[in-house]
Amino acid sequence: MGRVIRVLVVDDSALVRNILSQGLSMDPNIEVVGTASDPYIARDKIVELQPDVLTLDVEMPRMDGVAFLRKLMPQYPIPTVMVSSLTQRGKQITMGALDAGAVDFVAKPTSNVSAGLNAMLMELRAKIKIASTANVSHWKGKRIVPPTQATAVGSKALAESTDKVIAIGASTGGTEAIRRVIEKFPATTSGVVIVQHMPPGFTKMFSDRLNQLCQMQVKEAVDGDRVRAGLILVAPGGVQMKVIRSGGFYQVRCGGTEKVSRHCPSVDVMMHSVAEQVGRNSVGAMLTGMGQDGAEGMLAMKQAGARCIAQDEASSVVFGMPKVAYEKGGAERLVPLEQISTSLLDLLTEKK
Repeated sequence: MGRVIRVLVVDDSALVRNILSQGLSMDPNIEVVGTASDPYIARDKIVELQPDVLTLDVEMPRMDGVAFLRKLMPQYPIPTVMVSSLTQRGKQITMGALDAGAVDFVAKPTSNVSAGLNAMLMELRAKIKIASTANVSHWKGKRIVPPTQATAVGSKALAESTDKVIAIGASTGGTEAIRRVIEKFPATTSGVVIVQHMPPGFTKMFSDRLNQLCQMQVKEAVDGDRVRAGLILVAPGGVQMKVIRSGGFYQVRCGGTEKVSRHCPSVDVMMHSVAEQVGRNSVGAMLTGMGQDGAEGMLAMKQAGARCIAQDEASSVVFGMPKVAYEKGGAERLVPLEQISTSLLDLLTEKK
């Protein structure tokens, strides 16, 4: 990288602040320009130091990470990586923080702390570099409120809905993007399969949150689940998910922990299976994310007769996965995030 990334570390524990500062400073491309023990001190230091990236503890005594981001992002949008605990409350706050503008998160180790700490610091350094390229400018001036129950954007009937499958892939910035896409789907929409890069435990929390907001039912996929109209299946963290045809319907196979395209679950794995098993009866969308996972799978979908689109650069937090999917020819066009829902519904009902 050509520049040094200036980072502000926010954590109420002096020990954690010291560990993170030392661990991040091991990378010559990262400079910890300051630390803060709570969000109030952090707010002043952000103005004073103007860091490129913030690391933010999820649970703090005076104000948790979600409340802080809801105040911060509309005034001073800054790419933020959450440092999350694996407690139930920690997971809930983490998901809320992603809704409030956080780019990504890392989980604190719970066992084998020494080895886990090194792995976490390595992951944090990588995600800080990704975050430093993220586009969070759309949060400026935005009034952030907790997501509420979605309302329908149309009740168009979907012909042969049980025979169609919508495949969606996303990574960095994807939790918000996915929510904004699927909360607009009517309850009768064709079955949806989603891969969002996320570790085990968090995909269940993510699915449960979406289920409260969407007209469709949303659940973390379980091996053997049927892909059907009205249901959205989210690939479980740490496991690959494929779509297979079983008689007259489709279902998912969840199994295998080997990384493909550097990820598990992998968008490529899911989309290749959709190409092979569903073909022209599928549509696909590639949303914001770092890297190129899914580009080959989406190209296979298109070659099998599917119609596919990708999120445009202006609305992407990280224009990596959509860019490569479009450049490789899998995505036929780039679409602003706000138009992806209606574009997918239109593609479903278009005559081939």
